[in-house]
Amino acid sequence: MPDKISFEPPRGMRDFYPEDMAWRNRVFDAFRAAGEAYGFEPYDACVVESYELLARKAGEEVGEQIYHFLDKSERHLALRAEMTPTLARMVAQRQKELSFPVKWTTIAQCFRYERMTKGRKREHYQWNLDIVGEDSVLAEAEVIGAAVDALRRMGLSTRDFKVHVSSRKFLGSLLERSGIPAERHAQVFLALDKRGKMPDSEIAAMLRDGGLSEAEVEATFAIMETKDFSACPELVELFGLAATAGFADALEFDISVIRGLSYYTGVVFECFDTAGEFRAIFGGGRYDNLLTTIGGEPTGAVGLGFGDVVVTELLKARLGADAAKAKKGVAVGFMFPEQRDAAVRLAGRLRSEGERVDLALRPMKPKKFFSRADSCGAARAVFLGPDDVGRGTARLKDMEKREETEICL
Repeated sequence: MPDKISFEPPRGMRDFYPEDMAWRNRVFDAFRAAGEAYGFEPYDACVVESYELLARKAGEEVGEQIYHFLDKSERHLALRAEMTPTLARMVAQRQKELSFPVKWTTIAQCFRYERMTKGRKREHYQWNLDIVGEDSVLAEAEVIGAAVDALRRMGLSTRDFKVHVSSRKFLGSLLERSGIPAERHAQVFLALDKRGKMPDSEIAAMLRDGGLSEAEVEATFAIMETKDFSACPELVELFGLAATAGFADALEFDISVIRGLSYYTGVVFECFDTAGEFRAIFGGGRYDNLLTTIGGEPTGAVGLGFGDVVVTELLKARLGADAAKAKKGVAVGFMFPEQRDAAVRLAGRLRSEGERVDLALRPMKPKKFFSRADSCGAARAVFLGPDDVGRGTARLKDMEKREETEICL
């Protein structure tokens, strides 16, 4: 006898039942609205990429986490782990034709084979915002501002989250001033990015393994206590622009923000909930050299990746598990087969007027119909019986207020 098939999705993957889709739609609608408000153009791409493109980024763990395979023609392909390499490929392909700067946005499904922890799945959707072809810090301000706007549209405020901002360029200058040469900075960044994920003693060991002396290790940890960014012009300008744009209260300087991905070159940022209960909500920064690594021409760029998993958990924690179940639309039902056509006509008329209508597919008793209408999240309900059709009128019931108004059939 064959083994029983499991009804669970593969480990780390997700099914979206209607109650899950309510939350996903809340998040995605905020993503799309904020992207449009800030003038980003939507784009999309294939979920399968060449393995070579995704594995090109060195000095990070993503290469080990890629789902990859050989197709029937022995081509080495992979499921995308993030969208930025694909964006870089698309821009490089038409670099001579595009009018820069470009502002692009997408909601991409991404896959990484990694250890499962709170807020981390092996599959997730990620909202990407990228501005390519602009060196001004205003690009960083626009990207961060759009992400803050999306969080506010979801129902959160700056009491719930803060965007931690730093600069790899600024940190590099502080390291050089302490005698740590530029060729060792990549190793230092990689080690420091793990602060909070492992003890400082292990990070110190990583720094020593990277060639730093004991004095340089101590100097590195001392730099991580920096609170003043007045010597960093790009951060001073960014915080000034945020104040002008009205979201300075969402930002705070945090020298410990590194971003593990090696392609970041300047301002970097990560957003966290203020209670410290969850992983980073989103992260990003400036990556001026990525296009050159895949054969494109040097082009300034800023971008962010904003996953759906952590923010959904945060929304449920702050707003309540039922917050996405907003009642909407009209449920239409009927008592006997003789009222079916009248119910169908009413549903058609309401739909033509722009209403969302859930039409019962079979006769029901009133109690069962109204129970189903309530559980399906209808804001109003109409139930047709013989007397209603005979009169040519029916009662439209508000499911929350329990008030009724008469409507004409």
